[in-house]
Amino acid sequence: MHNAMVNGRDAVNLVAIMTRAYIGIGSNLQQPIQQVQQAIAAMSQLPSTRLLSCSRLYRSAPMGPQDQPDYINAVAEIDTTLTPLELLDALHVIERTQGRVRDGSRWGPRTLDLDILLFGAECINFPQLTIPHPGLHERNFVLYPLQEIAPALVIPGQGELATLVANCPASGLEPIDDI
Repeated sequence: MHNAMVNGRDAVNLVAIMTRAYIGIGSNLQQPIQQVQQAIAAMSQLPSTRLLSCSRLYRSAPMGPQDQPDYINAVAEIDTTLTPLELLDALHVIERTQGRVRDGSRWGPRTLDLDILLFGAECINFPQLTIPHPGLHERNFVLYPLQEIAPALVIPGQGELATLVANCPASGLEPIDDI
């Protein structure tokens, strides 16, 4: 039996490989709940990407300077055929569309922050992208929503998600159920 040929290539090799990725979502400016909801809707429209699930929303105190509003956070689970850098570029477009201005400041207020937390089981260290996301293993506003949608997950280089959650107190993290 022969495989079909497409433009001289084996058709079997043309099947796009989907990668499971997890995206951290955060906002603390300009109606943060709506910002997060709009970002989730925008991710569902990304090319070559399927939104699988999303955690509920959580309120958390800001990291860094405390003279800013609390954050609204969530984690989305997607399957995508985009490369990690293509996905990063697409997420940056969503951020800019929703008013994000990247001025180089860390942990300041923002309309939207979309972070690739995990991309399959890959460990990536590019100048503009590190996966698993640095600090993921110690941030309750990432770990708890992530556990909600993928409780059996293993974080490359960090271990089982359940263990990481058990070692990261939920103090200051508040699920939002009334939206």
